[in-house]
Amino acid sequence: MKKEQKLNTSSLSLLSIAGLEPYKEKQGEEYMNPKQLKHFELILKAWLTQLQDEMGKTVSHMQDEAANFPDPADRATQEEEFSLELRARDRERKLIKKIEKTLKKIETDDFGYCESCGVEIGIRRLEARPTADLCIDCKTLAELREKQMGM
Repeated sequence: MKKEQKLNTSSLSLLSIAGLEPYKEKQGEEYMNPKQLKHFELILKAWLTQLQDEMGKTVSHMQDEAANFPDPADRATQEEEFSLELRARDRERKLIKKIEKTLKKIETDDFGYCESCGVEIGIRRLEARPTADLCIDCKTLAELREKQMGM
């Protein structure tokens, strides 16, 4: 039996999903120049395509696997598997919206800068999480506030 190779959707593999190498900055290079913006646009579009493909596979998988099991335990197991899969797809649907929002930021030249303080987010952070809209300091503060408020 041949194992199906599944692409990893974690942020660590985003460069490999896009078929890109980490961006190498040149000395004196302007931050978020057209070349850098194109690099991130390619990453985001590859990620978006990969997520959309996964969502399409879910629908066909659920249609193919749907069975009316006479045994209640088998039926419950299948329903739980479908529920977990749908929950994962719902998270991916929200991520797709965030990716689309980020692609719009690239179009309007708002990409790569912290929404809170306006500083550069940084190439490496954006390669790890291209949808980041806060610098590491502002994100850390936001997480501390969330933790203190019990969110």
